[in-house]
Amino acid sequence: MKAKIAVATVSGKAYYLIVSELKKKNVSFLSLKPNDDIPLDVKAVITTKKERSKITHQNVLEYEESKKLAEIVDEAIRIVKGKKIYERLVVGVDPGQNFGVAVLGDGNILETEDCTSASETVNTIKNVLSRTPANHITIRIGNGAPSYTEELWRNLDDAIPRNIVIESVGEEGTSQCLGETAHRRGKRDVSSAIKIAQRQGKVLPRRKNDD
Repeated sequence: MKAKIAVATVSGKAYYLIVSELKKKNVSFLSLKPNDDIPLDVKAVITTKKERSKITHQNVLEYEESKKLAEIVDEAIRIVKGKKIYERLVVGVDPGQNFGVAVLGDGNILETEDCTSASETVNTIKNVLSRTPANHITIRIGNGAPSYTEELWRNLDDAIPRNIVIESVGEEGTSQCLGETAHRRGKRDVSSAIKIAQRQGKVLPRRKNDD
């Protein structure tokens, strides 16, 4: 599939940072100079504020140091998918000594993370929710490690809005990975988190009281 996002800049620093964020989210991209012709297949162009005037395209996103790159890349992804807002956002978590996190927007994998603690996982989820608009949000936590699940549930209950649904999901079969992925903990946890996000779970009560 041809890349739908282009990175158009001659700034080495900006290019490195933008491309690193795109690769982190497993998003394919096309590298251009600001004066290059932009292929018709490209739906969004990311450039710097200084180079913006050199680009003619209906969807140009400006990177500057004061902006969070994750938000810019998320916006580019939504443009490519034709979505200003997701109908359903699901965050799957495989808890344990490491916490695999997978974010799905309307069934598509938007990003994955490998966290080392419940608190880091909560902060990652809060960050995702703050920059990913959606009508309905569900967080699904695997129940294969009860103590870790309980800790994460309690922390999330205090940290996220009460209208967000938290579910406990059975982990049977979610850890089955093939090839080298089975022997690499981070990838294994993320793979399990994706499967957890795709399963219906049991709704957990929200115990946080409204202020």
